[in-house]
Formats: sequence, structure tokens, C-alpha cells
Amino acid sequence: MGPSRVRAVFFDLDNTLIDTAEASRRGMLEVIKLLQSKYHYKEEAESICDKVQVKLSKECFHPYNMCITDLRTSHWEEAIQETKGGTANRKLAEECYFLWKSTRLQHMTLAEDVKTMLTELRKEVRLLLLTNGDRQTQREKIEACACQSYFDAVVVGGEQKEEKPAPSIFHYCCDLLGVQPGDCVMVGDTLETDIQGGLNAGLKATVWINKNRIVPLKSSPVPHYIVSSVLELPALLRSL
Repeated sequence: MGPSRVRAVFFDLDNTLIDTAEASRRGMLEVIKLLQSKYHYKEEAESICDKVQVKLSKECFHPYNMCITDLRTSHWEEAIQETKGGTANRKLAEECYFLWKSTRLQHMTLAEDVKTMLTELRKEVRLLLLTNGDRQTQREKIEACACQSYFDAVVVGGEQKEEKPAPSIFHYCCDLLGVQPGDCVMVGDTLETDIQGGLNAGLKATVWINKNRIVPLKSSPVPHYIVSSVLELPALLRSL
């Protein structure tokens, strides 16, 4: 492999190592069941969940404004009011939010083949988990999927001055592991944060996990490699 062999791999968490989208979907299904059985909502139940999904996708979280629990309860409160009219129902919003959140966390698991892959890779290279997002939310996910022990270090964007794709967080990760950017590979499912960030920071390589075979926009950052599953990574690393 010569002097420039890979010494460290940085992994994104959501939809890279754990299926956050599926866990979220399971949470929404439980809320639909609750709204239909306990509160006798009909098709409004799905409409409320669809609205919340849109609010989550557009979420801009600033920790100094409010806590994530308040923000996300507000998503549910607004969605219920937009769908049903009438006065705001904070109590129902809280019930929906906590059911969605607890169900979601229950379904956030590291698959056995992913655990095996991480264990084997760690015999060869340093491993670091690099995830964007609110501190509380991401730490709860890390605990739920019990992934911390598979990594040499864990870095949560919400605990740092800047998140991916800022080069500073990648350089911070390099310093933590005692490696240079040119020794590292970034693996993730999001072109705008994981791949753009790896490119910005001058990492040796970026690997885009494109599970759903999305065709990227022409303006999107271009990864060095594309795989359809994180499990393809060991073979790719051997070829570097």
C-alpha cells in the first residue's frame, strides 16, 4: 500500500450505519395507530404524520433558541392544528412526539453484519463516528444502537463549533486520532455534508453510500467512490 495507506475511516451514523429512515417510518406508523384507535382520527392521522415529516426535513435547529424536545413537540402541535383546526393541543402533540421518538429509538440497531465489519476493520485502521445534529438527539441514537464501543472516537456535530461539511470538524477528528487528512476516508450517505466535507478537508477519499440509487444533481459534489451498502467498504479499502 505504500506510505499513503488508509489509517483511519470516518463513518456517518444516520442511514449509513443505522437505518434511521426506516426507524422513523416505524415511529410514524405507531402514531397513526394511536390517533386512529384512541382519538378516532381517520385519514387525518396520516396527513398529520406527513406534515411532521416535512417539518423534520426542513428543520433548522439552533440550540440557543429552544431544546429539541420543545421544537419537535411544536412540529406535532402545528401539524395537528393545521389538519384539524381549532385550538392548539400541546398534550396530544407531546403524546405523539414521545411515541414516535421511543419507537424510532427501539428500531435504531446496528445489524450483526455491520458490527462484524466494524470489528474486523478496526484491526487494520482507526475508526471514528462523525455525525451531524443536535447533541441530545444524536447521543440518544448512539446509546440506542450501542455503537460507541466499535469506535476509537465519537464526534457529534452539535457539540462542536461547526458541523460537516466544515473542514474544521474533519481536522478536529484527524487530531483526535493522530492522523493526517491524507490518511483518512469519509463514508456517508449525504453528498452535501459527508462527501463535500471530506473533499473540503482534503481527505484521501470519500465514499458515498447510495442505497436508493439516486441520480445526483449536476451541481452536487462528486465522491471518489460510490457503493450501495456500507458492507461493500472492506473490499473497496483493500483496493485503495
